[in-house]
Amino acid sequence: MPPSAPLLIADVPWLLYRSFFGLPRSIVDGEGRPVNALLGTVNALLAVLDARPARAVAACFGAEQAAYRVRLYPPYHAHREPMPDELRAQWELAPGLLESLGWSVCDAGDLEADDAMFSHARAETEAGGEALLLTADRDLYQVVDERTSIVELAKGQVTGVIGPARVRERYHGVGPELVPDLIALRGDPSDGLPGAPGVGVKTAAELLLRHGSLEGVLAAAESDDPRVRPRATAALREHAELLRAFKQIATLVRMDVERPPDQPTDFAAGAHVARELGMKRLAERLMSMAPE
Repeated sequence: MPPSAPLLIADVPWLLYRSFFGLPRSIVDGEGRPVNALLGTVNALLAVLDARPARAVAACFGAEQAAYRVRLYPPYHAHREPMPDELRAQWELAPGLLESLGWSVCDAGDLEADDAMFSHARAETEAGGEALLLTADRDLYQVVDERTSIVELAKGQVTGVIGPARVRERYHGVGPELVPDLIALRGDPSDGLPGAPGVGVKTAAELLLRHGSLEGVLAAAESDDPRVRPRATAALREHAELLRAFKQIATLVRMDVERPPDQPTDFAAGAHVARELGMKRLAERLMSMAPE
């Protein structure tokens, strides 16, 4: 691996869901049980490692929703369907398969995988390294900085990376440090957060760039700042405490994590476990990648 190879930090829940719903259920083991989520997750990580060699992999899991976030706003994640049984069965097998490949598995416990990813990224960069995140969750844009980026994956191929400039481009000038403020104002449908009524992403960005933060926006609304439209002023005043709760929900939590040591992928060990799980084609692929 290159001397400056980053730590690859993977959003395993997203990979499992993406693969389960994106690949045919006809991908099964020797007993006829679906293994599409497991196959897609491993293949995605292998694709990233092929394009962007890493010094190690941190595969992050966590709760489907942190209890404290639900306490702040009970509808948080409430719109999501329960995990299908066929996916849950694969979810339970995923840590063992990923660990067999020499990848570090981190479970956030009562927190969410996003929190574990944020924590690993900060631990890595504080130690002088670089972090590369594999996720589609835009909550993690707040983690991006000069040493932390997000890899973009489409149809099994790496298509680019997202750094601070790309975050500002996508969010109309708003940088990573204000992503939780932006989410609070414009909402996040994937998490069930509605944001401020009538405030979309462009308006939210304009307000934040003008007033500096969510608190600055709320203060401007409270003082009848003429630069805040009357309709937005009413919505901001009426929902101020709820918007503060949304920002707290969107802000990732730092937890104690161990920085993984440099660890090359163990293709042979992964092939052995894949074969035990009835994933013959994956086992054959991994063995073909193992050193002689």
